[in-house]
Amino acid sequence: MFPDSNCCGGTGEEMDIESLRKKIDALDARIVALVNERASLARHIGRVKAENKDTVYKPHREKAVYEHAVRNNNGPLPDETLRAVFREIMSGCIALEKQVSIAYLGPEGTFTHWAARSQFGDSVDYRAVGSLEEVFEDVRRERSDYGIVPVENSTEGGIRETLALFLDSPLKVCAEIVYQIHHSLMANCPLEDVRTVYSKGPVFDQTRRWLRDNLPRVRREEVESTSRAAALAAEEDGAAAIGYEALASVYGLDVLARNIQDRIHNVTRFFVLGHQISEPTGNDKTAILCGIADRVGALYDLLGAFKKYGINMTKIESYPSQSQTWSYCFFIDFLGHPREEKTRTALDEMRKNCDVFRVLGAFPCSGVDSQ
Repeated sequence: MFPDSNCCGGTGEEMDIESLRKKIDALDARIVALVNERASLARHIGRVKAENKDTVYKPHREKAVYEHAVRNNNGPLPDETLRAVFREIMSGCIALEKQVSIAYLGPEGTFTHWAARSQFGDSVDYRAVGSLEEVFEDVRRERSDYGIVPVENSTEGGIRETLALFLDSPLKVCAEIVYQIHHSLMANCPLEDVRTVYSKGPVFDQTRRWLRDNLPRVRREEVESTSRAAALAAEEDGAAAIGYEALASVYGLDVLARNIQDRIHNVTRFFVLGHQISEPTGNDKTAILCGIADRVGALYDLLGAFKKYGINMTKIESYPSQSQTWSYCFFIDFLGHPREEKTRTALDEMRKNCDVFRVLGAFPCSGVDSQ
């Protein structure tokens, strides 16, 4: 057992810093030994998974590890700090089982990249690709094990390009990442000297009020990524970029203003793409794609199953069908897992009301990660 948080007090004797540091060094040695013991067990599990041709990444198990750590946390470290520690431990253990590759919309430093790192840590390989379609294709062709795509923003709504790609994709959603987005203005000049601001279109939309109040006459130039915006700001006199604050150190910029998003709670939800859905945890979501028949009351009949079986629908979004003019598909999220009896019964009933019906994925409900 580790000494408790009062290990350094209670004797009435003053301890000098050197003595305290020696105690910390002894604890660190034990921590290293225990972490490596855990890693050895994880590597053994990896061999069993390989023999059974099972996947390495298990979102339901990841959630259980975090919850177990938090339940055993008596401080003084906050839960989020402990969660970050275990994220990197699990990332290293996953890498021992198999070198996992994660595809994301690049370049490096985009919000998708940071969201991916918040989920998988720093020990896996990240593969930046040029489009959301390439993320889907990379995973489908098994060039990458998993892919990260944005699916919804609390300010802008559903990401239409991502939804469109799900229409024809065989991939499954195995996890979600709910990531709080903070925007910063970065440049190599004072605020009053900024003449051009670079960023992505959605970022400009999310910072419209701040730009109106603080840089009303400055030219706005839309580019493909916030990383590209930062690179341009580093090259041009009088140019600034809006994006993730960490880009400032990457491109040698100064942060002129922080948290300039118009809404404090600016959250983007990402899906983790894979080939299998996650196993149930008791607190899950299911995502489905429905193409309903063209008849009166079809949508009403479809949604009635949620009320009938006491299932909470958390999202519905329509998207034009690719096969027929003025016909629509519906993307729906709800609480539950297909392996649960009432969920399975509801899905069977909904399927009867649809021309197209697919379970896109099932995954543990996620809390909000912050930059």
